[in-house]
Amino acid sequence: MYAITIPEPGGPEALVWAEVPDPVPGEGEVLVEVVASAVNRADILQRQGFYTPPPGASLYPGLECSGRIAALGPGVTGWAVGDPVCALLAGGGYAEKVVVPAGQLLPVPEGVDLTRAAALPEVVCTVWSNVFMIAHLRPGETLLVHGGSSGIGTMAIQLAKAVGAKVAVTAGTKEKLERCAELGADILINYREQDFVAEIKQATGGAGADVILDNMGAKYLDRNVQALAVSGRLAIIGMQGGVKGELNIGTLLSKRAAVSATSLRARPLTEKAAIVAAVHEHVWPLLAAGHVRPVVDRELPMPEAAEAHRVLEASGHVGKVLLVAP
Repeated sequence: MYAITIPEPGGPEALVWAEVPDPVPGEGEVLVEVVASAVNRADILQRQGFYTPPPGASLYPGLECSGRIAALGPGVTGWAVGDPVCALLAGGGYAEKVVVPAGQLLPVPEGVDLTRAAALPEVVCTVWSNVFMIAHLRPGETLLVHGGSSGIGTMAIQLAKAVGAKVAVTAGTKEKLERCAELGADILINYREQDFVAEIKQATGGAGADVILDNMGAKYLDRNVQALAVSGRLAIIGMQGGVKGELNIGTLLSKRAAVSATSLRARPLTEKAAIVAAVHEHVWPLLAAGHVRPVVDRELPMPEAAEAHRVLEASGHVGKVLLVAP
């Protein structure tokens, strides 16, 4: 098969479409013939040499895909060759074929095109596990999403609105904020021109956000805690703003607030399977009903993964950038 390889870390040009050995499914795994994958920030870090795949994972980038089952490994039940699926991966999505643990497979949701289904697994599992399974966002509460126009952000807006929450977002342009509003965002904050702490407090009558989904990390840590409501929950899922920050524990204590930080890629298979099962139960009906949809900025041929990385690094996109297999 062919896959995007990274012979040496570097810029987008480090991504090389090359012939590699076919993967073989082992116990409890399936082989998926890939139709499409999607680009995530973690892929860029891996390309740059800063995010080594976990032990046993594919060395090729790509944390999600859609496609059709090509073969079943020993012990796999409930799936058949030819089934259309999408999948959460620990790597290997930028390829014509990938091996997936059966617990990380999802059927393609009713009403969603097979190619666009590649935009779902990583973002839906990230949002559902952090905002709902850990932070327990409830109807009537306010969710603040940093990077509202990203793949994660566009999904978080829709899921929060679907459960009856109020949504605030930050983004860097008027156009991106308008797209967030179209998806249901109630409070629009231009982080280049406005202080999100002041804006979220003004919009909530001084209360603050009940849950914050943060992709920035260190840069926003102290201000995020300031922006939390009493009993608020901060869920950190990225470190685009650095890895070391200073936190006023007194403010955290006075608000009886909580800070969590998670990633999906290195979690044990059992934890990933539990998240995927929860997503199937709670989110797939929303997709089938049309209440939630994947937001795709553009589709590019998989051999042009370098261009897809340039698009993501330029940050002009809204939603997901897909790579379509030849």
